Amino acid sequence: MTAILRADLHIRLARPSLDLQAAEAFYVDGLGLSVLWRSTDDAFTDLLMVGLPGAAWHLELTRPRDHAVRPTPTGEDLLVLYLDGPVPAERVERLEAHGGQRVPSDNPYWDTWGVTITDPDGYRLVLCQRSWTA
Repeated sequence: MTAILRADLHIRLARPSLDLQAAEAFYVDGLGLSVLWRSTDDAFTDLLMVGLPGAAWHLELTRPRDHAVRPTPTGEDLLVLYLDGPVPAERVERLEAHGGQRVPSDNPYWDTWGVTITDPDGYRLVLCQRSWTA
């Protein structure tokens, strides 16, 4: 049987958003990601894709036109970025200035090793000072 999964596959994380402008301010101006794609041409939804050019992942934020899909994040809906070094205080301040809110994590592990910030839709971003090794 041929394997269809590979370590270099591209990953798209998709989430609904009530306000794509606020989400863009948070992820682009606050966090430092780039807008990879934006579309208002689709008959169903507006979308915003953010990430790092050339990375094997991106975050897709959607806003359906005919009905609001209300985001329903929980304390365990996390986007964790492993920084392999200290979490810069100025980056946390930028995220807060662009619509984020620093919150205690449901799991104390993340408070020990990083900073948890909610985005404008309530999803949690964790900036972790540890590195990731599989």
